Amino acid sequence: MLSGVKSLVMGGREVWPLVEGGKGVSATNHASAGAWALAGGVGTVSAVNADSYDSDGRIIPQIYRAATRRDRHEELIAYAIEGGVQQVQRAYDIAASELKRGIGAININVLWEMGGAQRVLHGVLERTKGLVNGVTCGAGMPYKLSDIAAQYGVHYYPIISSARAFRALWKRAYSKAAEWLGAVVYEDPWLAGGHNGLSNAEDPRQPQDPYPRVAELRATMRELGVPESVPIVMAGGVWRLDEWSNWLDNPELGQVVFQFGTRPLLTQESPIPDAWKQRLFDLNKGDILLHKFSPTGFYSSAIRNPFLRSLEARSERQIAFSTAATGDHQFALDVGVGSKRYFVTRDDLNRARAWHGEGFTEALKTPDNTLVFVTPAERTTIRKDQADCMGCLSHCGFSAWADNEGNSTGRLADPRSFCIQKTLQEIAHGGDPDQNLAFAGHAAYRFASDPFYSNRFVPTVKQLVDRILTGA
Repeated sequence: MLSGVKSLVMGGREVWPLVEGGKGVSATNHASAGAWALAGGVGTVSAVNADSYDSDGRIIPQIYRAATRRDRHEELIAYAIEGGVQQVQRAYDIAASELKRGIGAININVLWEMGGAQRVLHGVLERTKGLVNGVTCGAGMPYKLSDIAAQYGVHYYPIISSARAFRALWKRAYSKAAEWLGAVVYEDPWLAGGHNGLSNAEDPRQPQDPYPRVAELRATMRELGVPESVPIVMAGGVWRLDEWSNWLDNPELGQVVFQFGTRPLLTQESPIPDAWKQRLFDLNKGDILLHKFSPTGFYSSAIRNPFLRSLEARSERQIAFSTAATGDHQFALDVGVGSKRYFVTRDDLNRARAWHGEGFTEALKTPDNTLVFVTPAERTTIRKDQADCMGCLSHCGFSAWADNEGNSTGRLADPRSFCIQKTLQEIAHGGDPDQNLAFAGHAAYRFASDPFYSNRFVPTVKQLVDRILTGA
């Protein structure tokens, strides 16, 4: 075992300083979380539209039959609660022998900006009392997380990307339920997979060293009176613990725990399909893209596969327009818009005509007074996906759904984005990993060179945990 690595008490449980990152729609489930907890770590069930099962143990497809978005949203919440409950129960059963001894833990992960997040949390926690140790939550500012956790007697693990964010959460809400704060998760916005917490003041092209940011977080926690026993969980870019040896037993940082999001994708218990697992072996450095195509409005990191490349190309086929001839916009657009009158620059008119000649014959308006050019087939898919929206997010840029009285963001639906629920469900249940969004951290290219994975070896969770504890 690597020197400096030792078990600790977190959330009232004795655990190794290893947390399984909770990943999106069905990318962590009962099998992976239960195995991680059984190995003495913190297993994390994704409670984001989790799968539920019929009496024969088969996954129940999440099919939406209601005619309206509001009613489909209710179907989504029902699926989410039932799936979350079943996943927690199954995970607990796998690790029960250790959990009953006070070793290991089962957490659930939710996105604060997912549709109906608070209702889903209440629904899952109400039916899993005594099984869930804590709730990990990010993607937004989850002020009410502490209140909900305290109501059910579980710990809460807020995901933040700066000391400033934690200070705001503590002062507004968390100080009132301080005893239930299990840990603070620092998720590096440049290195972590999935949605990231880059602020407007931070440059996505200029990564910052996480050490001073985490040191600032610990200093802020001390200033606010947070006990030293509350660890900081380092998430994003963690591959080998020996690369973080200066973080262990470090008085400036205090207790540090490490979250692994990408490496657990490639285990025998990982629920992602084999085609996705095999794709991970073939990544090169730079194959992960930090992008802003997500309908959440957040930056996120995923494999730069044909799916993401098509979104990049779509946005490149974009021109600004005016509804009246003004300034440089003196030329009437004569392709892609039918009888509608839009005025563009001479250069953009020529570009639009060239795209039209290549088959991108449909121009779609964006909320930013631009037009993007797509094929007729793309237009049909975009419009259908927007119409089929079931409100999986609290605010969706792609469909303009919002979880408010009018169920609208008040902005035009954005054809430069995509239906995130559709693609994450597809890739998690056998869809082509090149034609769907495939979240991954920026260290995912290391599967190809790490000797542990030689000859495309896929370990069990126990084998992976044992390997990590050696430092490798």
